[in-house]
Amino acid sequence: MSLRFPIILAALAPAPVMGWAQQGPARAPAAAVSAPINDIRYAVTFNRETATRRSLRVSMSFGVASRDPVLLSLPSWTPGAYEVSDFIRRASDVTVSGDGGEPSWDKLDPDTWRIRPNGARRVTLRFAYAADSLDNAMSWSAADFAFFNGTNVFPYPEGRSAEFVATVAVETEADWQVMTGMTPGPTVRTWTARNYHDLVDMPFFVGALEVDSVSVGGAMFRTATWPRGILSGASRERFWSQVERMVPPMVRVFGDLPVSTYTNLIAFDSSLAGASALEHQNSHVGVYSPFIVDHEFLPSITAHEIFHLWNVKRLRPADLVPYRYDRPQPTTWLWMSEGITDYYADLALLRGGIVDSATFLLMTTGKVQEVSSAPVVALEDASLSTWIRPTDGTHHIYYPKGSLVGLLLDIMIRDASDNAQSLDAVLRHLYGSTFRAGRGFTAEDFWGAVSRAAGGRSFADFSARYIDGREPLPWATVLPLAGLRLNVDSIRDPWIGISTNVDSGGMVVTQVDADGPARQAGVQVGDYLIRLADIPMSDPDFAARYRARYARPDSASIPLVVRRGSVETTLQLPVRHRLRTVESIVLDRAASPKALRVRSGLFSGR
Repeated sequence: MSLRFPIILAALAPAPVMGWAQQGPARAPAAAVSAPINDIRYAVTFNRETATRRSLRVSMSFGVASRDPVLLSLPSWTPGAYEVSDFIRRASDVTVSGDGGEPSWDKLDPDTWRIRPNGARRVTLRFAYAADSLDNAMSWSAADFAFFNGTNVFPYPEGRSAEFVATVAVETEADWQVMTGMTPGPTVRTWTARNYHDLVDMPFFVGALEVDSVSVGGAMFRTATWPRGILSGASRERFWSQVERMVPPMVRVFGDLPVSTYTNLIAFDSSLAGASALEHQNSHVGVYSPFIVDHEFLPSITAHEIFHLWNVKRLRPADLVPYRYDRPQPTTWLWMSEGITDYYADLALLRGGIVDSATFLLMTTGKVQEVSSAPVVALEDASLSTWIRPTDGTHHIYYPKGSLVGLLLDIMIRDASDNAQSLDAVLRHLYGSTFRAGRGFTAEDFWGAVSRAAGGRSFADFSARYIDGREPLPWATVLPLAGLRLNVDSIRDPWIGISTNVDSGGMVVTQVDADGPARQAGVQVGDYLIRLADIPMSDPDFAARYRARYARPDSASIPLVVRRGSVETTLQLPVRHRLRTVESIVLDRAASPKALRVRSGLFSGR
């Protein structure tokens, strides 16, 4: 909830002017607390009629036991999407009604409704919610489909405990399906949540879905996709085979599978230029370009989200326990929560036999190149800065750089213990000693576990130089301990000279290099890139195809199609090459027997 500053009316008599130094310390406004409520029921309506307006109809009804105001707030952010969204901005057409009275409402602050029961024993708040943002932390709809996150549409009583039971009903077409990780309720199309954290951490898919399930590791894994026919047939069978193979290596890291059901909620839309996903406690929401089907990135992003079952949704920094929904909740540990998750996603693919060791090294090399091409930033700083979305391209760098730090820590622990201990053991210990103890981990917990696994070695210098510091990662000294080495080469290849990001509109230009081909072609910040020649920008292999196609300067220029506003424009991009240093991680043919044992243990997890 936003801070509120009371307006103090001056007395009629003139008062002496006081300088800032003369004034006493300002008093913080008292925290707002809602009157208690009970028997909380939510309902969300999405049908063919509301789909035409790209809107959800939401209601929240509850019992009241006093005449004091009920204060209901919508969250400002969704855990896992580390940015302030202020979801109440998308609510409209607000009304209240009551049983036994005529309640009224106004705003207490920007994200809080203040409802006065005025004698009503039961009150219902109703509002419309815009479902038109194709972002996995938001709500979105099409003619026969919608998804929504609980943080978007389920208000909570301000200042009250999050430990309240609630019921959710979804009202939709009889021939449409509803999928969520929430526990089914006593009647058809109702669900229950034991507390507010569960309520907002189990998103919904509603509409014409393609749904099936497979038992994996003793749990029921379900996949719901929209639209039908995109991830189908042999592609769906391949996807399920990958899920069946990636989960067991994750279970071996932590020693358990903490859910009885898990749901992959996946929406495809051809307007997207890439793919993004968001983890939840027993599901994830993926919003993807159809190009991802049968591409190696689909199992990669799926493994990342499933590994979050343990790392983040259960094992997470003390800064994020419990979640707060009324304000940003920054932490310096996103490199561990997201980056090390990304490392283990790659390991799950390798250990599950989905990729081979050569592909694993190529994936790791890609992260090395991504980090080396980005501005230098400390991992702790990047973890904090993501909340403000810095425009220099570093707002997600803690993913690849954190993954690489995970690899280095794993190697150093295995080397120090002659492969008897590993980063796997560190995560397993933290999972048991912090999550199972009902708390988040601290720096002392994490680095203490790392040190003990490495036989008492201190990692204070490593943390200061490579986590809190900005020094280049120590490839030359650490990789050989696992029979690996960093190979450096120089190549000439074509370049464009832009920085981009992906949002609900596609791939958008965020920066244009002053001396690059894109500037010469007339590309502007805010342009959406559609295709270069016949290569769609949404193709996951765009970079490789572009470099291969134009490795030689056979053409003077290439047609580049951009969308500027609502108009598509074709620009002519000059073909220019530049010398680029390429780093790659390769096998060390001169590895010692110990290094080979470390590498074998890292690759196999045994």
